[in-house]
Amino acid sequence: MEFAFPWPATQGEWGAWASALVTVAFGLILLFAPHLAFRLLRLKTRDDRPHAIAEARSTMAGFYLGLGICCVLLGNQPFLYNALGFSWLFTAFGRVVSMLSDAGNKPFNWVALVVELVLAALPLGFVFGFIP
Repeated sequence: MEFAFPWPATQGEWGAWASALVTVAFGLILLFAPHLAFRLLRLKTRDDRPHAIAEARSTMAGFYLGLGICCVLLGNQPFLYNALGFSWLFTAFGRVVSMLSDAGNKPFNWVALVVELVLAALPLGFVFGFIP
């Protein structure tokens, strides 16, 4: 069996692929620069709990890298792009819930919500045929 890198061909594929690349980039930042990632996300670990950084390197980075790399390397796979899009959509949903119930109605959350919705819309728009 020969492996060929699936280069995006249509505008919709390019959008879905770009969403996957951004996901991979987030994963790489979380894996190799967790302190920077936590500062960008406005999170702080406690001095008596330095092992909390392991969450960024494992749970957070692992999910972003695993899903993102699968989408990039396996190409035009509707189920993978569905998983990517719905993952970002539920991330946005969780942010909305937090904004409504945790006093999180701050400008940072609004910007992050827009980014998450765009990252969800690109693969889902391609899979459902809204972006040809």
